[in-house]
Order: sequence, then C-alpha cells, then structure tokens
Amino acid sequence: MVTTIDKNTALVIIDLQNAVLTMPVIHPIAALIENTNKLIAAFRKGDLPIVFVSVNPSKMKILRVEGGAPTRMELSESQLALAAELDTQPNDIYITKHTWNAFFETKLNEELQSRNVTGIVLAGIATSIGVEGTARSAAELGYNISFAIDAMTDRFEDAQQHSLTKIFPRIGELDTTENIINKF
Repeated sequence: MVTTIDKNTALVIIDLQNAVLTMPVIHPIAALIENTNKLIAAFRKGDLPIVFVSVNPSKMKILRVEGGAPTRMELSESQLALAAELDTQPNDIYITKHTWNAFFETKLNEELQSRNVTGIVLAGIATSIGVEGTARSAAELGYNISFAIDAMTDRFEDAQQHSLTKIFPRIGELDTTENIINKF
C-alpha cells in the first residue's frame, strides 16, 4: 500500500512501445494502457514530470539467450515507437535505454535531478525485467519508489509474482493506479 507520494515525484513508464506490446503477456494490454493514461492525466494535472522509456536492443553489447548463440535484435522505427494510445506530449522526458535498467548509461538520473525529483511511480512492461531493473537502480540512487501494480505486466506469471511479492516490497510501496492517484 502506498502511504504517500513525494511532492516531487515523476511517473516513469517502461517500454510501452509497439514491439514490446506485441509480446504475449499475462494481463490485457488495453487495461494496462488505460491505467497508464490515468496516471499520466494525474501527473499532468499535478504538473509533475512524465518519463517515457523505450528500449532499443540493437545497441545492447550482446544479447545472450540460453541454448542459442549471442544475437542483436534490430527493430524498425515503427517497432521502436511508443504506443499511439499513450498521451504523450513534446515536453515529456524521453529516454532510450539499451539494457534492462533505464538509468544505465542514459540521462534519466540527470533529468530527474534537474527537476528535484525525489520519488518515482513505475509502470510498464516487463515487470520482472525493465521495471525491476529500473527499480533496483532507482533504489540505489535514493529515489522513493511506488509501483502501480495494475499498470504493469510480464510475460510470465511466476516472474511477475516474484517481483511483486519478493523484490518490490523491499525497495518501495505497491498499490493500484486509483490508490496512487488518490494520494495526490
């Protein structure tokens, strides 16, 4: 349960881009987008920063898959694009990551610090990869973290549950989109 939202909190949305949205996931994408847009509206109303993170795996050093040879994944511009249903604005913060962690070798921390951000609300795909990777780094950097549990999903139920029940409670607070918005 989220107890409070810092006055200077940013919404950080992980990998809601066309290529990622085509993967099979455990929760309906439409509901995830709807809840994400509710968070976006609340953050806009509060004049708080919104960060859209996308992944470009073509720049990963090497992508290893168990049982297979190392590969690099190349995505088209349309696959890299954010979902059209998201309420993006030109003054939002746009970060392209090349690993699971949105802070690693990006300007995310610099962007947040320049706005005096002390807390983040995380949403996106995949809970156990991009969201968790970013959350772990955010915790190391000292951000107060809230997880919008109905605005994230994963490819695997057991991976999602591990993040939600074992990892996230140790580094932040978890709640629904509605309850997080009610803390504003």
